[in-house]
Amino acid sequence: MERRLSPGPLALVGSGEYLPVMAGVEGMLLRGRAPRYVQLPTAAAPEGERSLRRWLDLGAAQAERLGVEQIPVLVRDRDEADTPDLAALVEGAGLVYLSGGNPTYLAQTLRGTRVWQAILAAWQSGSALAGCSAGAIALTGWVPSMRAPHREPDPGLGVLPHLRVLPHFDRMLGWVPDLLTRAVLHPPAGITVIGIDEDTAAVDLTGAGHTWQVHGRQQVWTLADAPRRGYPAGTTLITPERSSPSD
Repeated sequence: MERRLSPGPLALVGSGEYLPVMAGVEGMLLRGRAPRYVQLPTAAAPEGERSLRRWLDLGAAQAERLGVEQIPVLVRDRDEADTPDLAALVEGAGLVYLSGGNPTYLAQTLRGTRVWQAILAAWQSGSALAGCSAGAIALTGWVPSMRAPHREPDPGLGVLPHLRVLPHFDRMLGWVPDLLTRAVLHPPAGITVIGIDEDTAAVDLTGAGHTWQVHGRQQVWTLADAPRRGYPAGTTLITPERSSPSD
C-alpha cells in the first residue's frame, strides 16, 4: 500500500464507538487504508482495569466485524504514553481511535508524549484519526472539566483548535446542565461550537477539519449562534478556518 503524503480523515463521534451502530463509519474510515485498527482506551484508565478491558473487548468485536486487525495500545498514564514500544504499535495504522471516558485525563496523559507524536505522525501520513465522546473533546483546544465548572479548561490535544465539541448532545445537558453555557460564553474569534448527538458522527474525509459530513441516526448542531441549526445525516457542515494543528 502506498504511503500517503497528506493527513487522513478525521471523525468526531457523539457516542457508539466499537458498536454495530457505528461500524459503517469506522469501516468508511478504514477503507483504502491498512487493515490495522489502533485502539486507545486511555480516557477510561481512571475507572480501573475492568473498564479498560470492556473497551478492548468491544474494540476486538468491532475489528472482527470489519475484518481488520485490532491493535490495542494500552496507555494508562504518562509513563506508559512515553514508552517507545507502545508508540511503535501506532505505526502503519489504518485508523487510530480514542474512545470514551475522562477527556481531561486523556488530553493530559497523551499530550507531548511519544505515543501522541506517533499518532500525529500516522494521521499526517494518511491514517484516519477518530475520537468518540471524551476522545472527540480531547482532539480540540477546549476540554472543560465536567465536575469542576470553575476550573480553567485544558488546552486539549490541539488537532482541531477551532472547535469546541459537546458529544452526547441529546443527553449531555441533562448530565451537565451548565456545559452549553460554558461552551458558548465568549468563545474567541474563529471558534465554532458544535454538539454531536449520540450514535452520530461528523467526518472530514479531507483531514483539514473544516468540511464535515454527518453520519448516523441523529444530528450535529451549531450552537454559538441563535437559533441552533441541526445537520442530519447526509448533510455537510462547514467550520471556518482558524489555525493549524499543534503537537
